[in-house]
Amino acid sequence: MVPPAQARVRAEIVRVGASLFQRGYVHSTAGNISVRLGADEGGGFLITPTDACLGFLDAEQLAWVSDSGEQLGGARASKTLQLHRRIYAAAPEARCVLHTHSTHLVALTLQGVWREDDILPPITPYQVMKVGHVPLIPYDVPGSASAADAVAATIQQAERPIRAVILERLGPTVWHTNPSSAMALLEELEETARLWLLSERRPTPLTDTQINDLRAQFNAPW
Repeated sequence: MVPPAQARVRAEIVRVGASLFQRGYVHSTAGNISVRLGADEGGGFLITPTDACLGFLDAEQLAWVSDSGEQLGGARASKTLQLHRRIYAAAPEARCVLHTHSTHLVALTLQGVWREDDILPPITPYQVMKVGHVPLIPYDVPGSASAADAVAATIQQAERPIRAVILERLGPTVWHTNPSSAMALLEELEETARLWLLSERRPTPLTDTQINDLRAQFNAPW
């Protein structure tokens, strides 16, 4: 039986998935969402099923898996389950992981990112305050163990905590303390990529002094 607290998490995943789909952040069956469950929610993880459209999720069919990855209920888990589990292990504060194939961010990896350790320069204060550094993960087969290893290693080796990476040719993977915050982070990151591409990548980045001011006032993760 699904604990009542887990039912609320399921409903939130469905809500976020529909919102992302309706606004064009995901399309077809691309993208996936997972949440790490607390003890009162039954433990383990919820993750969207493989080949599911985020716009039309069924709360009862969300895959429920144990901490070790064993399927406990629902439809078959997304092929990216291993990636999600590795992120949770490497970023203990994360409670939600969200992956999309957002158009401008994928386009950025095709046209060439700013730097491999930072796909975008710091061009807006909210990018610095809400997103922070976003490294590029070289292309690999979707759902591969080696891609999951690369993401986990990138998180562990980062000089400052990171909340997102970009999988080359596939799109962003972001994580936060809840689905709403993860969605907001994704929105800010995609909008920054759109601005950077529309401006033909000419804007002058914020200065070190300006970034330090944002760190001091808003605890910016950059």
